[in-house]
Amino acid sequence: MDFKQLEAFVYVVKLKSFSKAAQRIYLTQPTISAHINSLEKELDTKLIERGTKYVYPTKPGSILYQYAVKMMNLREEACCAVKNYNKELKGRLTICASTVPSQYILPKIISAFREEYPNITFNIQRQDSELVVDSISKGLADIGFCGTDSYSPDCVLESFTQDRLVIITPNTERFRQLQSTGMKADFLRQEPIIIREEGSGTRKEMEHFLNKAGINIAELKIAAQFNDPDSIKHSVSQGMGVSIISKAAVEDYESFGLLLSFDLNNIVMDRNLYMVTHKSNPLSFIGEVFFNFVKMYYDC
Repeated sequence: MDFKQLEAFVYVVKLKSFSKAAQRIYLTQPTISAHINSLEKELDTKLIERGTKYVYPTKPGSILYQYAVKMMNLREEACCAVKNYNKELKGRLTICASTVPSQYILPKIISAFREEYPNITFNIQRQDSELVVDSISKGLADIGFCGTDSYSPDCVLESFTQDRLVIITPNTERFRQLQSTGMKADFLRQEPIIIREEGSGTRKEMEHFLNKAGINIAELKIAAQFNDPDSIKHSVSQGMGVSIISKAAVEDYESFGLLLSFDLNNIVMDRNLYMVTHKSNPLSFIGEVFFNFVKMYYDC
């Protein structure tokens, strides 16, 4: 057996699909099938059960999978250790991230990371928080970043930094007067409000904090729903309503005087941001390097 065969086998098992495995490692589906067939002939046993909708490993296949993952990671670790010694660590990471991490957190981290490892390339896929966890559970990305703690039996979520949600309003005299008195929960019942879509980590955390303040989202006068903070910021600045979004997302509009931001009186709207990894699929060596870099970046 060779590493190409093992790599094909690992990704078929991980993604439960010959076609997805072919796309992930840039081979044709017939080539993937040929690699699996060669392995089965060499080991004289069936490794993959092929169903109509999905594939899964046989018991011998499950045994081989555990060893194959270790062998692939050990090979990559050896190669990367030598390349890293020469400052030539090369590779590719696929990351899925929810809106706030992808737009306002990851650019700074990746920029700092690539100063040390300039030959690492990133494929960033933006999704809502629920889809991030789902993608990691299905093996469609190496590491995920999301803005809320979404449970999955297949994933591990580890907090790496905090973010704060704030109420944003247009920068008008009526709202400037509230800067001295603060923002009370009842105010939100009276104003038209713009919210994020369901599945968004910001939306989930917003509802959590509103519940702590005694407000059900059904009580609010919802003016619009958007799936990105830029549309929300622009709409609020134009007077469509108020909103609750990440403090990191509004710093640009605040600095230009287009918006005001407020904390909610007596409620601290701090939330954790999480890195997501698969519970049973070990990270590649490059994945571990990046994972540990993020933790060191935030002194976790």
